[in-house]
Amino acid sequence: MNLYLVGYRCTGKTSVGRLLSDALGWTFVDMDHELVTEAGMEIEDIVNSRGWKYFREGEAQLLERLSRATNQVISTGGGVVTVPENIATMRGSGKVVWLHASPATIAKRMGADINTAQQRPPLHGQDSLTEIEEVFVERLPLYDEAMHLQVETDNLSPEEVADAILRWLEKELPSGN
Repeated sequence: MNLYLVGYRCTGKTSVGRLLSDALGWTFVDMDHELVTEAGMEIEDIVNSRGWKYFREGEAQLLERLSRATNQVISTGGGVVTVPENIATMRGSGKVVWLHASPATIAKRMGADINTAQQRPPLHGQDSLTEIEEVFVERLPLYDEAMHLQVETDNLSPEEVADAILRWLEKELPSGN
């Protein structure tokens, strides 16, 4: 089994994922980092040179490869749920946790992250809050379809989010996992 963390950018997937992998003794995989390493360029450069479709195809191929292993905490890209097969892949090989935050919280976190531009290129070319709100409308039903658990991260530290997920996993996993 794997544990997949889904959600919009800046909801804590990487920070929480590292904490969970340490607590569980599982491998941590950041899909965006893996894609950047494989491509030899930043996500912004991949998207600018080859387009979002190319990026999403590479993301789906990576997810399929990762799903064949077990005992991984996988921080997915925010748009992984936009490909229906990705939802099936995640649900078929593990548990999916949706880290949810409000658009205002996400915009604030994005503004505080100096790496946002390179790691998280704009999707619609609009200001952050407008884009977040528009993308939310598109993705909320997809995150809802994918998830086994939703955790609101607005007012929680990464440690508190990880603890909530670990408590949930204790109830979900058979003894010995």
